[in-house]
Amino acid sequence: MLRLLVILYCAPLLFSQDAAVRKVLSDSEAAWNRGDLATFASYYEDSPDTTFMGREVTRGGTQAILERYRRSYGTREKMGVLTFSEIEVRPLGAGYALALGKFSLKRTSEGGGDASGRFTLVLRQTKSGWKIIHDHSS
Repeated sequence: MLRLLVILYCAPLLFSQDAAVRKVLSDSEAAWNRGDLATFASYYEDSPDTTFMGREVTRGGTQAILERYRRSYGTREKMGVLTFSEIEVRPLGAGYALALGKFSLKRTSEGGGDASGRFTLVLRQTKSGWKIIHDHSS
């Protein structure tokens, strides 16, 4: 019975967390697709502890993340059109969430061709909203 009460009490918080994290992903996808890498990078926490793991590891705040994306996706052709799918949001505790999903880039052959992969994000709720503190994309 106590377990049921806890679930009923926490359910609105969990749904709210899920919707807020999905909005971060949707908003960052939109920023990417309009070519706004600065706004895309702003969804990462501006902290020296923020990490991005792909072919290489990038550590640092939004500027380090922005520079990483500019090196790899410096033109609109290289950026292509980004789509997130198969998104799953899991609460990790008060103010933390895990987001899993798939990314797809539709690009011309000149831009590098289509690309896709999987991502795992750890997000933290801050005063300015949910921010990515760890991104593992491959």
